[in-house]
Amino acid sequence: MKAARFSHFGGPEVLEIVDLPDPHAGPGQIRVSVRAVGVNPTDWKLRRGLMGGELPQLTGRDVAGVVNAVGAGITDVRLGDRVFGFSDDGAGAAELALLSHYAPIPPSLGFAEAAALPVALETATRSLDALGVGTASGAGNTLLVNGATGGVGSAAVQLAVARGARVIGTASPANHAYLRSLGAEPVAYGPGLVARVRTLAPDGVDAALDVAGSGVLPELIELAGGPEQVVTITDFAGAQEHGVTFSRGDTGRAVHALAEIGELIEAGRFSLPVARTFPLAEIAQAHRLSEDGHVRGKLVLLVGRCGRGDGT
Repeated sequence: MKAARFSHFGGPEVLEIVDLPDPHAGPGQIRVSVRAVGVNPTDWKLRRGLMGGELPQLTGRDVAGVVNAVGAGITDVRLGDRVFGFSDDGAGAAELALLSHYAPIPPSLGFAEAAALPVALETATRSLDALGVGTASGAGNTLLVNGATGGVGSAAVQLAVARGARVIGTASPANHAYLRSLGAEPVAYGPGLVARVRTLAPDGVDAALDVAGSGVLPELIELAGGPEQVVTITDFAGAQEHGVTFSRGDTGRAVHALAEIGELIEAGRFSLPVARTFPLAEIAQAHRLSEDGHVRGKLVLLVGRCGRGDGT
């Protein structure tokens, strides 16, 4: 199979397309013919060596494709089913991938749209669960999302609204109309954030989620009434300094979100825009755009038939 790989840490230029042996589904796994792969910030952080790991490494966590093999114990899918989920070992940017956590692609979505979902959806769900948004005591509360227009931020806004929360989101003025379309009340980020939020919520907010990692944890703590009401997914050092919860997947993942999201999608209450697609051979360019950090929505690689432009 063809697969994207890097043998050295560095810039996007270290990515290469190589031939590798086909993987085989083990117990509890399915193998998919990959049609699309989402690009996430974790991908380029790993490529740059910021998260460690041995070399060479494959890349790609978000996968959408067609089941072409099932391992022992698999009874919930059949050959030919369209599924999306997490590539085992982050090796999804390839013609074939193994998945242990997956769900049927909602009928209204193509492969590119489905590949935009897994990481953003799981991360947002895990963070909202940690904050208690949508629980018996948290429904109807006000949530502040710092960095509300990226993949995780957009997902968190929509999921929180669906759970009955009032959402205030930070974004540049150019993205305020987009945030309103998701159901959030927008405010500009930058100096004076506390005052701007208090014009909308004079008594502050009940919880705050930091997606952007822009050094605003003290302001979020002030608005939420304490560090225990704040979760960050990006600012590890700030979380340690200020006593804020740092949420990451190795402490327990919300994989249940994959099977649950279809109902909201089909009801028109949840979507993640695909900002741009690339063939697998142009993965370096996709990484460059992701690393630039100014993308609204998800970047997606098209593989197999999708990559040749004859179907999604």
